[in-house]
Amino acid sequence: MVYAVLSQYWTSRSTQWYASLPRPGWQPPDLVFALIWPLNFLLLAVSGWVMGYTQPRVASITFGVTLTGSVVFALSWAYLFYVPHRLGLATASLTTAAVLAWGLVSVAWVTVVWAGVMVLPYALWMTVASALSLSYARTVPEEMRQHRRARVR
Repeated sequence: MVYAVLSQYWTSRSTQWYASLPRPGWQPPDLVFALIWPLNFLLLAVSGWVMGYTQPRVASITFGVTLTGSVVFALSWAYLFYVPHRLGLATASLTTAAVLAWGLVSVAWVTVVWAGVMVLPYALWMTVASALSLSYARTVPEEMRQHRRARVR
């Protein structure tokens, strides 16, 4: 819930700026974003409950810490991308979130295979989102970044 609220807050602050960016040709339509996030939240909640309440303490703590790290880095991306428009740092943050998401798959898979399978869409989506963020970082002209940075300072 914290992720949903904060990311919505930060992404809604720059709607005109984001709409003006050159989009990668392979970017999924907005409907995909609207469908994948509720699915990811549901699957993460179920797998998190299973890992937290039915598995040995070490596995549940490892899963919880890894999930928390992934969420923190994903939130950092939302802030860095939409507020100060630090696209390179945002991409590094989201890539870290994706690596941690794959760690979630691994932690869950070794204890409850189906919980690991449930986390796969999140890890896949974070990987796609990281590649998309990299595309923006490579194609958005510097002057489109500078304009917003001057107002943030």
